[in-house]
Amino acid sequence: MTQENRPILVTGGAGFIGSNFVLDWFALEPSPVINLDKLTYAGNPLTLSSLEGNPGYTFVHGDICDGDLVANLLTKYRPRAIVHFAAESHVDRSILGPEAFLKTNIDGTFTLLRAAQAYYQTLEGVEKEGFRFHHVSTDEVFGTLKPEDPAFHEETPYAPNSPYAASKAASDHLVRAWHHTYGLPTLMTNCSNNYGPYHFPEKLIPLMITHALEGKPLPVYGDGLQVRDWLYVKDHCSAIRTVLAKGTVGETYNVGGCNQRTNLEVVNLLCELLDELVPESKFRPHKQLIQFVTDRPGHDRRYAIDARKIERELGWKPAESFDTGLRKTVKWYLSNTAWVEGVTSGAYKQWIEKNYGSRKAEQ
Repeated sequence: MTQENRPILVTGGAGFIGSNFVLDWFALEPSPVINLDKLTYAGNPLTLSSLEGNPGYTFVHGDICDGDLVANLLTKYRPRAIVHFAAESHVDRSILGPEAFLKTNIDGTFTLLRAAQAYYQTLEGVEKEGFRFHHVSTDEVFGTLKPEDPAFHEETPYAPNSPYAASKAASDHLVRAWHHTYGLPTLMTNCSNNYGPYHFPEKLIPLMITHALEGKPLPVYGDGLQVRDWLYVKDHCSAIRTVLAKGTVGETYNVGGCNQRTNLEVVNLLCELLDELVPESKFRPHKQLIQFVTDRPGHDRRYAIDARKIERELGWKPAESFDTGLRKTVKWYLSNTAWVEGVTSGAYKQWIEKNYGSRKAEQ
């Protein structure tokens, strides 16, 4: 078996970004995938149902905090790379229940790194030379920006402001330490806000789409002027493949969509698209559903990614503009209502009520 045909181990491959990555990988790459996922509320194996029966795909239901399981998978399948998506990732949930974030994002990453290091030491020759541990992180580790501040770059000091961001910052530091102390060949990417198909509908864009279609209020935090840099998920997946193939060991690459928008701009654009694409909706114009609600604690004001390094050194840049990516996303949700219904379970509805039910509408 050549190096290129050896499998990769993906953690969290049933989540939003992970599942898009796995699907794109099988469309573009020759090597098998071992997908290790705990299947929490945001993990959905139905997203990957098209891979059933594919001899190159193996799904393992398990936790990255289970060191014995991870070690056994590495010994059995001998992957050429680990691509680490698995994480608790929703800021609001981290505010209401930070314990799960510390467990998965910090302890889980530590467990994975320790198993990867032990496995790496067993490799020889081209297998050892080619092995990579790719850690997928977020721009939220850098904190918040003022309107006039330059975008986050790879050397921006860490200043996390939420339990989620703090747990991801800790995991980033662990990855860096395992490279510098133990020589583990790591790669790291810090991405901006992702959007696109298969996004769990508690996040801004899918939440607004699903609520608008049902005529429910569209809750916008505070004044809605928080700025995010939006990255189409398939562009993110292509960036990860690029870094995995060509990135310099030990380096970090920022991945952004070059699409800074306020939350209110995003919601207004979604409403306009739904007005156009669902002309029979009795809730048109959908902007009438917008409701400003009490802001969440510690809400970062602005994120922006400087992605010039990955373009300059590896030749990657996003293929989608925000307008083209958002239109594709809305069309996907309109065409996949069964998927949405399948993930918006009773537990999801209870969480939505818990998070938004107590927030007062702003007058």
